[in-house]
Amino acid sequence: MIKKIKTISIKKKKISVLIVASGNANVISPFVKDQTEALERYGVTINFFQINGNGLMGYFSNYFRLRKMISIIKPDMVHAHYGLSGLLSVLQRKVPTVITFHGSDLNDKKVRPFSLLAHRWSKKSIFVSKKLADIAKYKNESVIPCGVDFSIFYPIDKLVARKKLNLDLQKKYILFSSAFNNQVKNFPLAKKAIEKIKDNNIEVLELKGFDRQQVALLMNAVDLALLTSFTEGSPQFVKEAMASNLPVVSVDVGDVKNVIRGTKHCYITSYNVEEISSKIKVILKDSAKTDGREKILHFNNETIANQLIELYKTIIK
Repeated sequence: MIKKIKTISIKKKKISVLIVASGNANVISPFVKDQTEALERYGVTINFFQINGNGLMGYFSNYFRLRKMISIIKPDMVHAHYGLSGLLSVLQRKVPTVITFHGSDLNDKKVRPFSLLAHRWSKKSIFVSKKLADIAKYKNESVIPCGVDFSIFYPIDKLVARKKLNLDLQKKYILFSSAFNNQVKNFPLAKKAIEKIKDNNIEVLELKGFDRQQVALLMNAVDLALLTSFTEGSPQFVKEAMASNLPVVSVDVGDVKNVIRGTKHCYITSYNVEEISSKIKVILKDSAKTDGREKILHFNNETIANQLIELYKTIIK
């Protein structure tokens, strides 16, 4: 008599990840949220732990609250964003920690030592650009930039965008990468370059106080995007401009040179005022769109999510 063997169907366990990031602004950074939503679409279970407090002691005051949450939800790992969040996360020692370093954590010399310490203790470290990975130089390094939400950032007619934002249809608009008073973004250099053109029809807009839908409209309403930062990681500003086919003038910072390489009407410059000014004039004269969107399709959030999942699997193994 042949005995039947009972077969058991084993359901594949979902990867469970606890995202640790600053909660001081009461919101998750858009690029982190986009990334986690893409992960969820691929079946990853996501929970959030938002850090309340500033400075090293402010971050560390969340230690017992973090350990308690890990004990309750039992994730496979913690994925922390930015160096100080990473340092808090590696101290919990209950589950492995992955850290994504975005730029300010390694470019800022005051924060860098703590970020490097977190990097050494992490199970895996992710850098949004090769330049950041070169600063760290230790172990377990992966370069995975943040992706772009192509469903939000896409080309539309300039006049339509301007009418929705109540902008002058005749002016030349330049979108600066941040608030004018953000010292790292180096607005004084941008201002000098624009003033050299001596055109009263040019207006510079600061990227401040807009929601994401408004930013997407701005990317289509203005004539060019301008970035003059002292330091960057992998600026979303440039990638979102590219997704909208908006011309870009940027200093050689972060990974911008690689991102815009070979794109029509996009230029990399030095920190020389004359050079920046001349590239701005070229774009304002042509009033042309770029082919940026097709150049950065590899930055879609689904591709990035798959890269992260492959990395997560190495940790679970």
